Amino acid sequence: MSPASKNLTEGSVTLLIGLALKLFTDGVEIPVFTLTKVGVVMMVIGGGLLLMGLVQAARTTGKLTE
Repeated sequence: MSPASKNLTEGSVTLLIGLALKLFTDGVEIPVFTLTKVGVVMMVIGGGLLLMGLVQAARTTGKLTE
């Protein structure tokens, strides 16, 4: 598996899990942090991984070469 496809896969899974946490854990209370905020952080990390995977994929195809 290439690094680009690995980042795309991990990013999309992380983004979807974060979205599920954001949407469905609004009333859940745990002592340390709220799960909706964890969902937002996971969506940001997943978006970053997706962006990195897209850049890596574009570089391997030669579209972003110098």
